[in-house]
Amino acid sequence: TRFLDRVETLNVVRGTERVRLPVNPDTLNINSPFGFNNVTIANLGEVSIFGDRELKEYSFASFFPANYNPTFCEYRGFKAPYTYVAIFERWRDSKLPLRFIVTGTKVNTLVTIQDFSYEVERAGNIGDIYFSITMKQFKWISVRYEASKTTRPPSTKSKQRIYTTKQNDILLHIAKRIYGNEKMWVKIYEA
Repeated sequence: TRFLDRVETLNVVRGTERVRLPVNPDTLNINSPFGFNNVTIANLGEVSIFGDRELKEYSFASFFPANYNPTFCEYRGFKAPYTYVAIFERWRDSKLPLRFIVTGTKVNTLVTIQDFSYEVERAGNIGDIYFSITMKQFKWISVRYEASKTTRPPSTKSKQRIYTTKQNDILLHIAKRIYGNEKMWVKIYEA
């Protein structure tokens, strides 16, 4: 799992790989939609039909600074801006969820990176990369497979019986021994 974590700082981790954002975003937007279906019914008007809770969406914007500045940087020794870009793009492209944690809040969930966009430099801040990210809550689904019990259809082939005739055997007696009915001699005759 990967995470984004916040202790007045945001971090992202995938397995053992962790990214601590050097500059906190001003805001973290959380969209928590609920699936309603609004329908118009004749002589009644518009009504809402309840659906289900939809996946939450998390978004924020910040920047990866090229140089440390105590005014806005959370710590020293952060990575180069393009290194962060490469990590976020690799995580998105891996098609695996990451863990998003904002410490001090109840935000601790699996997410996927839905959108990651960035711009190189802004207003002459050479080397800084400004970015925005949108993540969507992720839920594992489990599909249960049950093999259907198939029964074999009854065989359409009749079982072949072998009978060795004896001296003085007649079809009536053979039919009585094999089928339990003398009238089945015709079946033996036809075979």
